[in-house]
Amino acid sequence: MNAMKMKPLTPYFSTLLLLSLITLKAAGEVRPHPVPESPKWLTYRGEAGPGKGKHIVLISADQEYRSEQSMPMMARILAKHHGFDCTVLFGVNDQGLVDPTMPVYPKKGQEGAFKHHSIPGLEHLEKADLAIFFLRLLTLPTEQQTHIVNYLDSGKPIIGLRTANHGFRGALPYKIDGKQVRFGDLLGGTFMGHHGNWHRDSTRGDLVEAMKGHPILTGVHDIWGPSDVYRTFKEGASLPEGCTALVYGQPLIGRKQNGASNPDKEALPVAWFKHWQTSGGQSARVFQSTMGSAKDLENPGLRRLIINAAYWGMGLEKQITAGRSVDYIGEYKPLPSGFNYEQLGVVPQRPNAYHK
Repeated sequence: MNAMKMKPLTPYFSTLLLLSLITLKAAGEVRPHPVPESPKWLTYRGEAGPGKGKHIVLISADQEYRSEQSMPMMARILAKHHGFDCTVLFGVNDQGLVDPTMPVYPKKGQEGAFKHHSIPGLEHLEKADLAIFFLRLLTLPTEQQTHIVNYLDSGKPIIGLRTANHGFRGALPYKIDGKQVRFGDLLGGTFMGHHGNWHRDSTRGDLVEAMKGHPILTGVHDIWGPSDVYRTFKEGASLPEGCTALVYGQPLIGRKQNGASNPDKEALPVAWFKHWQTSGGQSARVFQSTMGSAKDLENPGLRRLIINAAYWGMGLEKQITAGRSVDYIGEYKPLPSGFNYEQLGVVPQRPNAYHK
């Protein structure tokens, strides 16, 4: 009798079981973002692409080159077209506003009133598979510096853009065998001055012929940007041992693509890679581009170079293709570089103002 009662219900339970399995499978495919949503930072969930399951933290904290606009733009591209989960952290003032106008040096006689910078969310570097640093002359609290040092010494890959090679005003609490580690040296060269004419020249990026087969240069061409070339080593010297140049920057007269080369300015390396040996003997992949202002990144060749470097840094170089898109997601109209904030329209804003 009980068996006869159960028999008509079997198809019903079979259907329920099937639906449950489908639901569980679907739920398993929806991965939570590694970083919780917060008004203090931006998160972008990776879609389909080779980067699925990898997390990139992009840090914007400069005062000149509008990284507060460019890093969210790059995060959107990396998430939408390439599948990476991305988190953008910002340098903020004491009201929690993204504030590129904060001074980097105390005014004479007012040292006690100088306000330190702050980057909320640096603890999430622990969950990163790659960190992209766009910093300039920061003075951070010790706790935040420690989060950065822990990442730098983790063996995970590092990308530095433009002013990152002079990202901190003082030394980080990072020593190996008793020797102070400077972030610029870790990247392969600290800023030593403007080689091109500051805010007057532009830069054409010429690929190193012998390196054109390197994965980072896959599909890269026609690099140009309106920022000038940095010098990172003394005249007559070269990149430090262990650095391999990928792109040389030729200063151009004026700020138009395809302009004439400045005959008084030789080309210098503007993009290279190296490996960093941590205190524990791990080898971290490092890429540095001294190009990278928000206006530079209107150039698709430069965007592809940096995105390829992200793949390479995480050991995904076999996944790099020349055809995967580096197009914007939505509108991207960055403000020009500079410190004349009122004229340029640069004002402190909430992080979600850049969530476009």
